Amino acid sequence: MSNDDVLGDKIPSDQEMSMRQFCFHVMNLGGGARGPQYFPGSHPVSLNRENLQLLRRCFYYATWKADGTRYMMLITMDGCYLVDRHFSFRRVQMRFPCRHHANEKGFSEKCHHYTLLDGEMVIDTVPDSLKQERRYLIYDMMAINTVPIIERPFYERWKMLEREVIEPRNFERQHIYQSQNPYYRYDLEPFRVRRKDFWQLSAVTKLLKVFIPKLSHDADGLVFQGWDDSYVPRTHEVLLKWKYPEMNSVDFLFEMVGDRQSLYLFERGKKRLMDGRVAFPDGNDPSTYAGKIIECSWDSEQNVWICMRVRVDKGAPNEFNTYKKVMSIKDNITEEVLLNEINEIIRLPMYADRIQNESRSHQHNSSRRR
Repeated sequence: MSNDDVLGDKIPSDQEMSMRQFCFHVMNLGGGARGPQYFPGSHPVSLNRENLQLLRRCFYYATWKADGTRYMMLITMDGCYLVDRHFSFRRVQMRFPCRHHANEKGFSEKCHHYTLLDGEMVIDTVPDSLKQERRYLIYDMMAINTVPIIERPFYERWKMLEREVIEPRNFERQHIYQSQNPYYRYDLEPFRVRRKDFWQLSAVTKLLKVFIPKLSHDADGLVFQGWDDSYVPRTHEVLLKWKYPEMNSVDFLFEMVGDRQSLYLFERGKKRLMDGRVAFPDGNDPSTYAGKIIECSWDSEQNVWICMRVRVDKGAPNEFNTYKKVMSIKDNITEEVLLNEINEIIRLPMYADRIQNESRSHQHNSSRRR
């Protein structure tokens, strides 16, 4: 089982085009000159000394950065469609019932139709059995039953995701498990589904020191999400990602002519030749990587790019501007620097007051439940 596995079944091109247009409509993107072949999902930018100050100006939450495969998911009554970075749609058999439509047996008579989600597919390793299983971690929702919601603040979309998508599915699944005559086999679906958790910045130390080391899948850093932000397609300058310094990377197009290596990025839609050479793992033959997108980290001691993996999920290298941002992180924001900054930030009134208010609200709700 691998993150590079192709999931789902190919669909007719006219159906795919129609679904692409729906995604563009939801995100307020016309077909435009770039055309619908470009993946419209939101992309974070790398955390640096400059944009780190955004955490002081706006209220942020944090989550772990899973080392999985990015997919949007379009749910319709006819099936679910995974949308990869190539903006290709592939059908998978999944069921997502709607809220408040369950009959006396717990079975929902209405399912989501044109609900658009964003998330990442990971491979969990079950600790006891070492069995592997896929899980789709959903972290955002852009439309519900054809209605766009990208202008709503993130915290509303995130709560709506649990209430409207996850809870009805779990409710129906539980009733089916208890039924003597199950009418749908959730256990035969190709992967499991859950909403991804987000935490206040005051929990980042615990997230790094306790939570991530215990994860059943790989993680390579953190994502900082503005709690009040709308969903911004493509590059989102205030959606921030921090990667462990040794994991900062660039995606190149690798080509070879004879024995000569060539590394390319994109600049204004055209290939740009870059300096540098690549070291491949275990002495692999470089020619086997020719024509592929390779993810590389920079070894400053050896002055060489280290190939980490082939990006089969990507059809193009990084833009030159992305490369410049990654290479500008020479003043690497280490884990220690990050935690020191955050410990200062959470003392700001904007954070301290909100954390205190949410703590009081939680205590009040807990006492009411007793």
